[in-house]
Amino acid sequence: MPGISSALEPEWSLLRTACSSDGRQESERLPEMLGSPIRWKVLFDLADRHSVLPLLCQELLKVSEMIPAEQTNLLKQSFQANLHKCLLLSRELIRIVDHLRAIGIEVMPYKGLALAEAVYGDIALRQAGDIDLLVRAADLPRIRESVLELGYTPHLKFSDVEERAYLKSGYEYAFDGTAGRNLLEVQWAVQPRFYAVDFDMDTLFARAAKATVAGYTIMTPRNEDLFVVLALHAAKHVWARLIWLCDLDRMMKYPALNWQAIGSHAKELGIVRILRVTMLLANRLLDTPVPPAAEASLPPDSAASELAGEIEEHIADGSTCSVESLAYFQLMLRLRERSADKLRFLSRLTLTPGPSEWAAVRLPRPLFPLYRMVRVSRLAARLVRA
Repeated sequence: MPGISSALEPEWSLLRTACSSDGRQESERLPEMLGSPIRWKVLFDLADRHSVLPLLCQELLKVSEMIPAEQTNLLKQSFQANLHKCLLLSRELIRIVDHLRAIGIEVMPYKGLALAEAVYGDIALRQAGDIDLLVRAADLPRIRESVLELGYTPHLKFSDVEERAYLKSGYEYAFDGTAGRNLLEVQWAVQPRFYAVDFDMDTLFARAAKATVAGYTIMTPRNEDLFVVLALHAAKHVWARLIWLCDLDRMMKYPALNWQAIGSHAKELGIVRILRVTMLLANRLLDTPVPPAAEASLPPDSAASELAGEIEEHIADGSTCSVESLAYFQLMLRLRERSADKLRFLSRLTLTPGPSEWAAVRLPRPLFPLYRMVRVSRLAARLVRA
């Protein structure tokens, strides 16, 4: 992953300021920053890559007198385009949840639209992507049949034996809709099993809270659980998009957020370091204060500070670390504070085959258990090439 390029300044600094939820900082610093030459295409491309165009639009339109008319028009068009997509996704979300409720299936929208309305107070302020639903694994066959009636087809197709294995080792199914590929994602776990974060989904559902999307009532994870889920999602992707830190920046400022509950849950899962890195990155990139209660409940360690410094250098230009690379797996190990979790990560990573192994070698059904050996051999070959 290449480091931050100086060629992205001052656009990167301007973008960070626009994304901060500190209103005073924005009102004071943005006019000063706009006094310097801005490469507008660079800025807009950077914002789009980090999925924060609506936040940039919102802040820059407040000082539109300092922006060329052509760029102001582009900002307005971008904001309207995102709003239209949000409305389309809202309609689809309500249609899907209604359809599933009618047959007695409970699902929890999170991220996307649910997060936009709950955290930003406006579905148009978060860049639209897809529809994410948390589900129970036992409901997946019925969900697949039900959304097929709405025009959604699975992006991947598995045999019966592959699907049973995937339900244990994977965490999501993507569905293609008439409005686009991978438009709907249903997830029965927070991460794939090999990450060794054994999140209890039944407890997540039992503690669910009510929220609304476009006036429609849904169930979504309670704030404390949602904070942990979002931090894990950001960590899985090495915090590569600024939007994930923007979400958590705003949640860190909730006065009623129960940091003691978050800390207890993090210690139970062995992810205190992941949450510390997340908060440090929000602090360094968005000037988000780390609440004293968070400091007390999530003890700092030197490894977290070192990791945050390394990762901060790679966020600005949107560079990514391949999730199939040795460097990525090494980073995931360094993010865990307990030796037992590191060992579980390594053993599951090594011995858990998945879709890539099933596609690489076609074994007859009686030999399906041998895919473990296929997995080991493919990892060994990759290590040799590295």
